[in-house]
Formats: sequence, structure tokens, C-alpha cells
Amino acid sequence: MAEIVQQRIENRIPELEQLERVGLFSKKEVKSMLKRATALEYKLHRLIITKVDFIAYIQYEINVLELIKKRRSRIGYQFKREEIEYSIISRINSIFRRATTKWKDDVQLWLSHIAFCKKWNTKVQLSKVFSSMLAIHPEKPALWIMAAKSELEDRNMSESARHLFLRALRFHPESKKVYQEYFRMELLHAEKLRKQQKELEQAEMDVYEFSPEIMSGKLAELVYRDATGKIQGADFILSLLTIAAIFDFTKELQDTIIQDLQSKYTDDSLTWDFMAKRELEATVGEELQTAKGRASDIARREERCCQVYEEGLKSLNTEAMWACYVSFCLERFKRKTNVQELKEKVSISNRDYNSDLIGQKTNMCKHRHISLHTMSGWMRISCNSSFLLCSQRGLLSVVPAVSMEIKEKYLDWSYRAGGYKKARKTFTSLHESRPFSKAFFTRMIQVEKNQLRWSLRTVYGFSPPDLWLEYIREELGPSGQPENCGMIHWRAMKMLEGESVERFTAQYTLLQTGHI
Repeated sequence: MAEIVQQRIENRIPELEQLERVGLFSKKEVKSMLKRATALEYKLHRLIITKVDFIAYIQYEINVLELIKKRRSRIGYQFKREEIEYSIISRINSIFRRATTKWKDDVQLWLSHIAFCKKWNTKVQLSKVFSSMLAIHPEKPALWIMAAKSELEDRNMSESARHLFLRALRFHPESKKVYQEYFRMELLHAEKLRKQQKELEQAEMDVYEFSPEIMSGKLAELVYRDATGKIQGADFILSLLTIAAIFDFTKELQDTIIQDLQSKYTDDSLTWDFMAKRELEATVGEELQTAKGRASDIARREERCCQVYEEGLKSLNTEAMWACYVSFCLERFKRKTNVQELKEKVSISNRDYNSDLIGQKTNMCKHRHISLHTMSGWMRISCNSSFLLCSQRGLLSVVPAVSMEIKEKYLDWSYRAGGYKKARKTFTSLHESRPFSKAFFTRMIQVEKNQLRWSLRTVYGFSPPDLWLEYIREELGPSGQPENCGMIHWRAMKMLEGESVERFTAQYTLLQTGHI
């Protein structure tokens, strides 16, 4: 062991001599560095070595590199890099290799090595590290994507990046993320070639012309065909369309994707949602540059969007389809465009939807998400009888998630619509109607605290254990009555059941002893 350590120390003597000779380090500093390096080397040759020893050695060498960089900048000396920095970088890479060989499964260690190579611009070594890592961790798609991106961005090697994506697909033939990034890479490559071709033409240089098929994105289209042949779903196709839309030369490719979407996935609400929202993207003509003209044009486009949604509902009357339509109306309403028309459309959507729920009681579970979503948006824009009717039906839902959420929304709406008195009345009528959530009580507590003179007594009557404890805290506070704590504890023990009693008792004990 001593011989190996001695050999490694002797190998660094030339770089230490150079550091002293060029004035980057003093003789005393060089001796200190030699002593420190010897100690670190011995740690790596003990019978029992740890990952921490390797990391400490690597971090020490990186700190030396950073210090050299600062001193070079300070004294203005930029020579002898090969004898100094390159030697240290090579040694750090060697230590990383020894560490990753011993702890192959530690992905973070591999990523640390990759980060070091990128920072110090060791591109050849970077490619080797990725290759070694992927040989051990081929089951992780994210690592394949990272390696391919590195080849394209750090080394400007599009062919190597393509090769890595193809290898990744052998291990992960149905990975959406791999296909998405492969598709993006081909488009980026095409865009790069187009820019290079344009620059050469502007310089009037007679050089080799790139393939028109590649520059138009044909390779990306092949990736798209392969991907959609293995992975089905409107969401996946739309994700590829979103990527293609970033590039200004992909109109034909986008048209192809849209045609596939319309022909294969008319039974998916995402298709109708996309097609409807496309109506908003029409370019405003020169004749519509006035504010009135633009407002009129937006109104027409919004109307066309609604027509597409309504057409979709005729063939796809589902929860997801309704959610898309109502979300669109609420989103446009927030923009304060065509307020009255959109309010009426939301009203019609909710009324039709609730009628559908009445006729299909056995399908209530399937519709709980649209009920919650619609209620959340509806209460922000409406104070009419339709909202009250929708709330009452939601409160009677056999689905606990719906009933609990509606209680919270209804209480919130009551406070905004009628103030404290209306909120108090709503709480009184609902707080004994199970199921309920902690958020329901918490919201009422906040309402009570907003009053100049507030009382929490009616709020805590049927609340969870931690809210009983909060009640006690309030009475112990500046505006409370500490003498009531004993009665509150007695009431809590009487009202709570099962595990709630044990949890409350434990928390109460901690409160008394000052631990919470």
C-alpha cells in the first residue's frame, strides 16, 4: 500500500513544482498540499474505505482547482495549464472512476462526475462517463435522455445523440418521455441546419447544401410515426404537437399531427378541447386594429369555440367533456370578455350537467370531479338560484368527497355573498351533517376571528381532535378565558371516540408540559 501511495504522490510533484515556479503558490503552501494529499491517498488504501473518503479527496482537489483559477485571474498568469490544471483534472477523473467502480448503483455519484466534467469542459471524458453509467443503469430513461442531450448540446454531435435515443428505445420502447425528447432533438437538429444554410447563403459561399428533407423535419416525422404506432392516446399526440409548434418550419408536420388527432381520437375530450381552443388563435386582420374591432373579433372566436364544445358534447357527453367546456367558459370569464354571454353559457352548462346527474344517480361517483370543479368556479361568478340548487344537490351526494368539498365551497360562498351572519347560519345548518372535513371547521374559525367580537364555541362542537386542542390554545391566549379549559377538555373527551380520544389525550399532555 505504501508503495502505491508513494508512487501517486511522486506523480504530482511536477505540477507542484510548476505551481511554485510560476508564483501561484508559495513553497510553504506546496509542502502543505503535499502533506494533505498524502493523508488523503492513505485513506483510500485502507482495508475499510468509505464513500466519504473518496468524496473528501475529490472535493479537496476541486478546491485546489478553484483556488488556482482565482490566483491566475489575480496575477494575470494564463500559461502552463497542461502541466497544472489538466494534471489535476485527470487525477479527479481517476478518483471518480475508482469510486463509481466500487459503488456502481449510486446514481448521484455518477451524476456528480458528469457535473464535474461539464464544468471543466472535459468533453471526451464526459462521453465516456455517460457510456459507463448507461451500461450499469440502462433501466432509467432519464439517464438516456440526459446523455443524448449532452451529445447534442455539449459536444454538438447530433449523430451520437440519435444513436443514444435509438438505444434507449430498445430498452424503453413505450417511453413517452424518450420519444418526446427524441422528437425534439430531430427538430432542433433540423433548425440548426437551416440556420447554418442561411448563414452560408448570406455569405455567398459555394458549399455543400444540406438535405432538404432533413431541414424540413422529415426525420422528426419518422420519429412521430414510430412513436404514435407504439403509444396511443390524444394526450401523447398533443404533447408532440406542442413540441412541433415551437419551430416555425413545421406547419406541414403540425397539419399531419392534427389530422391524425381528428381521425383517431374523436372519442377523447382532449381532442375537442384542443380543436375548440384553436378557434382563438386566428390572426387579427388589419381591418381589426381598433379596440372595438378586436373586441368584436374576439367575441366571434369565443362563439366559435363554444360551438365546437357543444358539437363535442353531442357525441361525447362525459364528465371530462363537460369539465373542458366549463373550464374554458370560466377562464374566458376571468379575462372579462363577453361577461354576460359566458355567464349564461356556464349557467346552461351547470343546469344541463345537473339534470344529467339527476337522471343517472348510479353514476354519481363518475361525476364527482366535474361537480367540484364547477362549484369552485361557479361560486366566484354567480349568486343566483341556480348556484343554490347545485349546492343543495351536491350536499346530498352519496359520494363523501363531493359532499365534503361542497360544504367548504358553500360556506365560503355564503360568507362572500351574505357576510358573517349568512356564513354563521350556513355553518349551523351543516356542522352536524356528516361527512365533514377539517377545512370546513377551519374556514369557520377564520370567519369568526375576522369579527370584532368572536366566539369559537359553536365551531368546535363536532370538530376533529386537533381543533379541540386549538380551542384550548385560543382560551389560553390573550383574548381567551383560561378558566374554560377544563370544561373544553371534558367536552372533548365526551364527544370524541376511538383513536381520536387517544390522539387528543396525547396532544393535550404535550400542551400541558410545554412541548407543543
